Amino acid sequence: MKILLIGEYSRLHNSLKEGLIKLGHQVTVVGSGDDFKKYNVDYTIYPKLTKNTLLGKLAKKVIYKLTKLNIEKTEQGLRFNSLLPNLKGFDHIQLINSDALETHPNFQIKLYKKLLKQNKQMSLLVCGDETPIVEYNLKGELKYSVLSPYMEDKSLKNIFLYSLKYLNNNYKKLFEWVKEHSKVLITSDLDYEIPMKEMEYKTTFIPNPINTDKISYIHPEINNKIIIFLGINRLSYLKKGIHFFEQALKVIEEKYKDKVEIIITENIPYAEYIKLYDRAHILLDQVYGYDQGYNALEAMAKGKVVFTGAETEFIKHYQLEESVAINAIPNVNDIVKELSVLIENPEKIVEISKRTKNFIEKEHNYIKIAEKYIDAWTT
Repeated sequence: MKILLIGEYSRLHNSLKEGLIKLGHQVTVVGSGDDFKKYNVDYTIYPKLTKNTLLGKLAKKVIYKLTKLNIEKTEQGLRFNSLLPNLKGFDHIQLINSDALETHPNFQIKLYKKLLKQNKQMSLLVCGDETPIVEYNLKGELKYSVLSPYMEDKSLKNIFLYSLKYLNNNYKKLFEWVKEHSKVLITSDLDYEIPMKEMEYKTTFIPNPINTDKISYIHPEINNKIIIFLGINRLSYLKKGIHFFEQALKVIEEKYKDKVEIIITENIPYAEYIKLYDRAHILLDQVYGYDQGYNALEAMAKGKVVFTGAETEFIKHYQLEESVAINAIPNVNDIVKELSVLIENPEKIVEISKRTKNFIEKEHNYIKIAEKYIDAWTT
């Protein structure tokens, strides 16, 4: 098959591409690289004029002030439009989000219509914010979600505008159009599968693909200190509950100053980020999850003990008898307690690391996952 993957926010589509190529398919990835993360894409729609030039940045501010038009989004849409002559003859297209082109919703629908006219079919991957995900999380029926900080303090609205935009009529219309023109809706983990099912959508659940050939397992060698890594992305700071980790690390640093080394980074490119956490034994990911996102899974593939979503729903789904990750909840004392157990019993780090490696190979192998995508697209 000839496959087009549109959008890249976590390296999910790149790993899927690698699995599909192993199966003999031809794959192209289109995206912006997701800003500072700089993920690989075959065709870029990165708005370099409005993001990288002084004149472009100034024009963006002036035009938005006068007209409320975001010309960065306009540029991104125009860049995709210019690529359309190269995007023909694909057997299947997958969008990583209804807003995969990150341009104006009405313009985006026009671009999708053009794209579908010259290709066979399309599907939608639900692996982040979407209209039904945001709507369900705002119901407050889960014990917590990535929108919990906003629900507890509505003054944070401006920080959550990216998520809340999916409640605007133009984004609702965009989601509905994409849904109606998609052969299948695919969810990547339980944080999206649970809300989609509760909102009565028919979905196909396919776990995230992890390239276990490319990511090498690092057996945890524990000598003098336990190394703890926290990578901060300011854009998702509150949604991931990073402040809970920061507060817990202050306690841990004071309590175990001679037993731990703490590495904290902020807003760095993906390739640099990966290199920095290679030394770590423990990685702090997020506190509002039920399942692991892509960042956590890649760290688990390397044998890191990850503090992330590993709730009872996750344990039940995968029928796990022993932990493969630490279920991090929005409670500083609980995080301190879990970290203390590992610091005082380093053999547990080795035990969890081995189980983590086996879990990733069994449930997230990129070639097996690519086969599941092909089945979903062709059945």
